[in-house]
Amino acid sequence: MQKPTVQIGKKSVGEGERIFIIAEIGINHNGSLEIAKKLIDGAVLAGCDAVKFQKRTPELCVPRDQQDVMRDTPWGRMTYLEYRYMVEFGEKEYADIDRHCRERGINWFASCWDEESVDFIEKFNPVCYKVPSAALTNNELLMKKRQTGKPMIVSTGMSTENEIDSAMTLLGRESILVAHSTSTYPCPAEELNLKMIQTLKQKFPECPVGYSGHETGLAPTWAAVAMGATFVERHITLDRAMWGSDQAASVEIGGLIRLVQNIRDIEKAVGDGIKRVYESELGPRKRLRQVREKVTA
Repeated sequence: MQKPTVQIGKKSVGEGERIFIIAEIGINHNGSLEIAKKLIDGAVLAGCDAVKFQKRTPELCVPRDQQDVMRDTPWGRMTYLEYRYMVEFGEKEYADIDRHCRERGINWFASCWDEESVDFIEKFNPVCYKVPSAALTNNELLMKKRQTGKPMIVSTGMSTENEIDSAMTLLGRESILVAHSTSTYPCPAEELNLKMIQTLKQKFPECPVGYSGHETGLAPTWAAVAMGATFVERHITLDRAMWGSDQAASVEIGGLIRLVQNIRDIEKAVGDGIKRVYESELGPRKRLRQVREKVTA
């Protein structure tokens, strides 16, 4: 069977390909274009393949009973709906982001949480779309993204097996990537369940399977690569102590550099599973096997 691959921009993602590394900026920019650009630059410095944002239409995504709830924010006390607007970029900001990413040579795309947001992001012709775990059961939104004709990364956090099956039945398999995920921020190690990567590979052999991590630390993401993830996604931040619900489960730029460097080492080290004697072993083999033969003689 041919190994599944999907083209995202100029990159081929799948078995036997270089691990596709996504730096999830999300809303960790806190509504600041300057912070967003610094995070993009950090992802470029680390060697990531893409950055991802989140796009919502607040009045559609915030439940009615929560819109007027007051909360303390870095901008003062305001309603939750007002806060959600503070962390959303508009057309001017995304045009600047699009230009900055093109200048820096990195792909960008977004998780759109409502259909209007898909129409908005489509203006910028992103390389793909992400289906956030929270939207896996929103069939209308799934089909809205499907109709763009772009590749889709489907995240499976907070979802049952039946819900995943239903979404994949609706979407089909063409140009679909599946991400194992647990939607806890940050996620404890005992709930990461990395063996699901292999389960998803067996269940959806036509689709590249990857990992979207929300843990603290880097080791589980490295383990996911060793266990066969063909792409990985981690939230990134300038400072994990910054305001925001995703910051604590994010990776600072220094950690992101280490994450990418070691992923590249791991993908070299995994190999192809075919036993061979390497040229570098011939000298030691000749020397040490002769010693053994003399001793036993």
